[in-house]
Amino acid sequence: MTEMATLILDGKRYELPLFTGTEGERAIDITNLRDQTGCVAYDPSYSNVGSCRSAITFIDGEHGVLRFRGIPIEQFERETPNFVEVAYLIIFGRLPTPAELQDFSRRMTEYAHIHEAMKYHFEAFPITAPPMAILSAMINSLSCFYPELFQLEDKEQFESAAARLLSKVRTIAAYAYRSSLGLPFIASHSNLRYCANFLHMMFSMPYELYRADPVIEDALNLVLLLHADHGQNCSTATVRLVGSSRANLFASCAAGVCALWGPLHGGANKAVIEMLQKIHDKEHSADEVLGMAKDRDTTFRLPGFGHRVYKHYDPRAAILKRACDRLLDKLGRQDPLLQIAQELEGKALNDPFFVDRGLYPNVDFYSGIILRAIGIPLNMFTVMFALGRLPGWIAQWRELHDDPSSTICRPRQIYVGQSRRDYLPLEERIDPSPDDGPDSSPQLSGIKRSE
Repeated sequence: MTEMATLILDGKRYELPLFTGTEGERAIDITNLRDQTGCVAYDPSYSNVGSCRSAITFIDGEHGVLRFRGIPIEQFERETPNFVEVAYLIIFGRLPTPAELQDFSRRMTEYAHIHEAMKYHFEAFPITAPPMAILSAMINSLSCFYPELFQLEDKEQFESAAARLLSKVRTIAAYAYRSSLGLPFIASHSNLRYCANFLHMMFSMPYELYRADPVIEDALNLVLLLHADHGQNCSTATVRLVGSSRANLFASCAAGVCALWGPLHGGANKAVIEMLQKIHDKEHSADEVLGMAKDRDTTFRLPGFGHRVYKHYDPRAAILKRACDRLLDKLGRQDPLLQIAQELEGKALNDPFFVDRGLYPNVDFYSGIILRAIGIPLNMFTVMFALGRLPGWIAQWRELHDDPSSTICRPRQIYVGQSRRDYLPLEERIDPSPDDGPDSSPQLSGIKRSE
């Protein structure tokens, strides 16, 4: 028997179905709420709305739990799988066999190059163009070069599209970086793994090949795989929203890049480094930064702390903190920003203001220091986030399209504008009073209120 929740509205009772996820999450099904009651649910940030049923990623923010297809992410730190293996797990729902992994890797090697005509596109961008803008545009342009992948009707076509997109996106990212510096493009190397190949395309020169230190390759591999998916965040929800119109995979993921570009989403790791640098340059002290974060009269928010989902320490941040220490130790480097980050974290975790509000370090707090140690420039930080998140976007797009009950997403709104009024001819309109708001004058808008 289906469990029900009772809603009482205007003295009338409505029964709404309840269902429970595999990890005990309960949801009230309001699919027919408007048809039954004439009302809609209001939640501007969608924080309390389950937009889909998904089998990809489980998050328990209260207890700091994150699992990919049921596997705790802590096991990826211990076992250190290749990013491609984790991408396969997320996209196809299970760990690949050795033969499947070899075949998928072979496809990615085969698809690493981009069409020669695409290379001319980079010349059209200003040298100062943001890499995220280039990344989004070039992913979208893949739709022009591979129209046969618009309709992915079978498993073989989808595997081909997924491998093609995962492989080409790193080439596009590396070329965007080199284009901004006026450097020649470097072709992919068939004998290198995913991360080492990306670093080769980023940093090699025609006269000198860049060979990534295994420590650096492993660190980048860990950063990417920890970002591989994270439930219905802003960019992933965007991919699903766009994909619900049956937009192709490339267009949907390009939209995800645009959403990730926002400073409140993928740009946060860049903001962390900028904040740490200001402390290092004596523009602010750590105590002053924490004070600004606690001041209700400022708009300052402490980057790298707090999360919409996690009310405890972000499990990804804990792993990256250890990885950061290992990387710098093995490279024999001292990064003053790491010392500042550790000081800032120590102060915050001993401050009741942050502890009581669950403002612990998140994934962005240490990922930027790792990327900096690897040699990734600041303007490429969000691009690296996109490279890591792409498997999740692909998996979410596929899950949506495989769901026979899915329809085009179309949220409702609560209209709070003017009530009905009539059009006013141009010659009858007068300038509004300076004290009037932008929509308060019928003369200004050329619309007359209905009596």
